[in-house]
Amino acid sequence: MFRRIFYFFSYLGKPPWDTGTSPPELMEFLQDHLPGHALDLGCGTGTNAITMAKHGWNVTGVDFMARAIRTARKKTTQAGLQIQYMVSDVTRLENLPGPFNLILDIGCFHNLTLQEKRVYQANISRLLSPNGSFLLYGFLKADPNAYRGIDETDMVDLSARLSLVSRTDSADRGRSSTWLLFCSQPQAEQKD
Repeated sequence: MFRRIFYFFSYLGKPPWDTGTSPPELMEFLQDHLPGHALDLGCGTGTNAITMAKHGWNVTGVDFMARAIRTARKKTTQAGLQIQYMVSDVTRLENLPGPFNLILDIGCFHNLTLQEKRVYQANISRLLSPNGSFLLYGFLKADPNAYRGIDETDMVDLSARLSLVSRTDSADRGRSSTWLLFCSQPQAEQKD
């Protein structure tokens, strides 16, 4: 509940994470991969969904803040693009059809509780196409007891479902962060 209130008030103005610019890690991915179907989890006001659509991707964006989705739809219309947006929680995607060649998450996963992360990961496994890619950005946990962040347990859980292709750790606004690129495992190799 606190999280929803925080984001509601953040979207009354311009949230600090809404830079209006897609990160170089996404741009590099788009340059190196043919367009397909993409899912932007925690899409906010649509900046990255629009970038992907401009690169020929068929994009679906999901965010639990209706105000952010309204802004995303307006920006998409102004750009003359077609993107499907949904107001939904990233742990409640049962009715979302897949598969997706790319699932993008910039700053959503690291805000989830342990139980939410497990549901989220099951959704990723279900929605990611064979040979699909999952590009994830998040803050690393500075303290093992911290609520927010990605830790080694998350890495083990994700690696049980997906194959880690690359990991790039850095700092963002004074906090340790990471970019992770996973690809789907063939059905026979997936571990439960």
